[in-house]
Amino acid sequence: MAGTMAKHKPINPILKQVLELGPPLAFFGIYMVIRDNSYHWNGTDYSGFIVATIVFVPIMLGAMAVLWRLTGHISRLQVFTAFMVIFFGGLTAWFNDERFFKMKTSIVYGVFAGILGVGLLQGRSYLAYVMAEMLPMQEAGWMILTRRLCLGFVVLAGANEVVWRTMSDDTWVKIETFGFPIALFAFLWWQVVQLQHYMIDPPGKDG
Repeated sequence: MAGTMAKHKPINPILKQVLELGPPLAFFGIYMVIRDNSYHWNGTDYSGFIVATIVFVPIMLGAMAVLWRLTGHISRLQVFTAFMVIFFGGLTAWFNDERFFKMKTSIVYGVFAGILGVGLLQGRSYLAYVMAEMLPMQEAGWMILTRRLCLGFVVLAGANEVVWRTMSDDTWVKIETFGFPIALFAFLWWQVVQLQHYMIDPPGKDG
């Protein structure tokens, strides 16, 4: 029990947002500064995009380490995301090929869609398993939200494939940093509004 309780230390919400959103913003800033540069190391030339990707990996890991240190807890989602960033960031650096890091986003969204889809085939909402404490809702509401979010992840994965294959590095970096997260947040907010009649009042709430 003591180990379980230790997993949820309080943290300033602003600091938490900085630690979670800071690394992607740092990647964006670093890329915008060095995007036109070329770096020569050990007989190989690396573009600004490749270098920004390499620098992003330890920044993200450092932020996660600080978050774990302060809260005593790292979610499975954060661990999975870190693994994907390290794996595809490593492939990007090793093969000196930016396509690996770009396709990472499609694979992450595709995995999320697949996980939710497997749950739906079993008649379950894995989304409710993760978010039920934060968003009390009837089972029917969770199933609707899960189906819609599953489709949303499929759309985002497809959109990323179109963007990185047909558009410039600058466009992809901007959409990856701002476009996809904003679109996902807006979609979730819209769904919560649409599913209000499935919400459950917290225990003890009057009226």
